[in-house]
Amino acid sequence: MPDKQFGLNDVVEMKKPHPCGENHWKIIRMGMDIRIKCLGCDHSVMIPRREFSKKMKKVLEKAEE
Repeated sequence: MPDKQFGLNDVVEMKKPHPCGENHWKIIRMGMDIRIKCLGCDHSVMIPRREFSKKMKKVLEKAEE
């Protein structure tokens, strides 16, 4: 299985939706941990990169270079 490619400011879909009902997240910080922001309620969550890779379903929009 190829590694999922994602970058800063990409909009991604996670496997489980946020409690607010939205399932689209924007990557706002990358490093050992990745911070993502819910596009429904603007709540941000920081999760380890390995866990993020498991929980991410697909990239919906790539950020412009």
